Amino acid sequence: MTWLVTGGAGYIGAHVVRALRGAGLDTVVIDDLSTGLARFVPDGVPLVHATLLDADAVRSTLDTYGVSGVIHIAGYKYAGESVQRPLHTYEQNVSAMVTLLAATTAAGIDKVVFSSSAATYGTPETDVVDEGTATRPESPYGESKLIGEWLLRDIGAASGLRHTSLRYFNVVGSGSDDVFDVSPFNLFPKVFDMLLRGQTPRINGADYPTPDGTCVRDYVHVADIAAAHVAAARRLDAGQPIERVYNLGSGSGTSVREIMTAMRAVTGVDFEPEVAPRRPGDPARIVANGDLAARDLDWRMRHSLTDMVASAWSARQAAGASYPTAGTAP
Repeated sequence: MTWLVTGGAGYIGAHVVRALRGAGLDTVVIDDLSTGLARFVPDGVPLVHATLLDADAVRSTLDTYGVSGVIHIAGYKYAGESVQRPLHTYEQNVSAMVTLLAATTAAGIDKVVFSSSAATYGTPETDVVDEGTATRPESPYGESKLIGEWLLRDIGAASGLRHTSLRYFNVVGSGSDDVFDVSPFNLFPKVFDMLLRGQTPRINGADYPTPDGTCVRDYVHVADIAAAHVAAARRLDAGQPIERVYNLGSGSGTSVREIMTAMRAVTGVDFEPEVAPRRPGDPARIVANGDLAARDLDWRMRHSLTDMVASAWSARQAAGASYPTAGTAP
């Protein structure tokens, strides 16, 4: 019984691989290393360096390692950048998924856990979303994730594929010092890098209708996200009932200013963030209700905000001056 983790050399994927191993499940990784790092893959876990657009490589991987289920995490994950690169986004997130699912269907693999996104909701009319909230994605990235969910739904109806999609917002923290977020667009690495360069981080808008005037979002620890992926895989393995979609959210959220305060306390760098104008289209508050995932996937926020910041800062410090740019180093 082997699970294929696509994108398993990435920040989230590598944590999922470690969680699978911790649960005693055999794992193989396929990753094109465009944003992942080979050193994130634990020793003893096979790494196939290939793109999911290479149908022969995907089929060979499934056959060689006797794959019985797939956790699909690989993809182009930059919502803002996807607006400038829509064709690339659809190629990486839709065309690649079609190739993957064609190969799994041909191989008789009937279990898929899909790493989706809360970007499928766009800007909802309510500030707490649940699985029944209307999906209105506002970027090619969000659209591509929703199309991925539709692909699973339609293949499930046609072939009996058992699947689930996990939607979540901002993934932060580190489960170990040797795996960290290398994204140039995410809040935690951006702020840490600015602090290390002696620059002052900034908040985009401090006049929102929230308790401290800054945007409120779900921030969830990467190890908690990884645990939910493993729980979904095990539920599929056991043949238990499973929902088509689960939100992995806090139900309450954290403001940007609260993040900055926690970073000041954890890093010991005394700074006061600059306040910049609002960014167009930023809602005041969006968080997700995780009750369904709590019921079926043992989902809960096991890490506090301090845990999230401290673990991410520890991993960033451990990386030192050799801290890589995503996709540039093995």
